[in-house]
Amino acid sequence: MLILMITFIRSLIFYAVSLIGLVSFSPILILLSPFITTERLQYLITFYNKFVLLCSRYICGLHYKIEGLENIKDEAMVVMSNHQSSLETFILPVIFGPLSTVLKKELLMIPFFSWGAKKMQVIAVDRSNPIQAYKQLIREGAKRISDQRSVLIFPEGTRVAENEKVKFNRGGAALAHHTKAPIIPVAHNTGRFIKANRFPIHSGVITIRIGKAIEANNLSKRELYETSTNWIESQRDILL
Repeated sequence: MLILMITFIRSLIFYAVSLIGLVSFSPILILLSPFITTERLQYLITFYNKFVLLCSRYICGLHYKIEGLENIKDEAMVVMSNHQSSLETFILPVIFGPLSTVLKKELLMIPFFSWGAKKMQVIAVDRSNPIQAYKQLIREGAKRISDQRSVLIFPEGTRVAENEKVKFNRGGAALAHHTKAPIIPVAHNTGRFIKANRFPIHSGVITIRIGKAIEANNLSKRELYETSTNWIESQRDILL
C-alpha cells in the first residue's frame, strides 16, 4: 500500500512538473520563433521532449533501453510503431530527430501543445472520416518525405493496452509504397509501466526496439503492410 501511494505521489509530481515546463517553455519559443529558422525552432522544441523524459527518469524511476539504432537510415523514412502510452510520442522524436507525427486533429485544441505541434509540421487527421484522413495522410506525408522529413505513424490508431490487440491500419504501408521511402518498424513496451488511459506511472526499464529498414522499392502495398505489421506485433509480444 505504501509503495502504491509513493508511486501515485511521484506520478502526480511528474505530471505537474511536465505541465509547468510546457507552460514555461512555450512562451519562450513563441518569442524566439520570428528570429530563428523553422529547422532550428523544431530542434529546440524537442528539448521539451528530453525534459519530460528526464523528469520521468528522476521523478518516476523510468529508464530507457534503445536497441537497433544502427538501423536508422540517413534519409526520410516512414517510422511505424505500436502505441501503448503517451511516452513514446516524446521518445521517438528524440531518437529520430524532428519528424512529422500523424495524430488526431482534436489534439490541436490543447493550448501551447497545438502551437508546437504545428511548428513540428504534424499531420492532423480527422479519424471520423477515414477516407479523407487516408487521402490527407498520402498527400501531406508525401510532401514531408519529399522535403526529406520522416513521418511517424502509429498504425493502431490509438493507445492500446499491452494485453490487447487491434487491427493495424494500412496508411503507413500505403505512404511508403507511394513515396518509395523505407519503413522503419519500432516496437516497445511502455504499456508495462504506463497503462493506456490509466494512472499512475510505474518505475522500470522501457525497451525501444528498432527493426531493420523494410525497403519499399520491390514490395507491394500488401507486402509492406504484412511485413511491417508482423514484425511490430511479434516484437511487441516478445517485449510484454
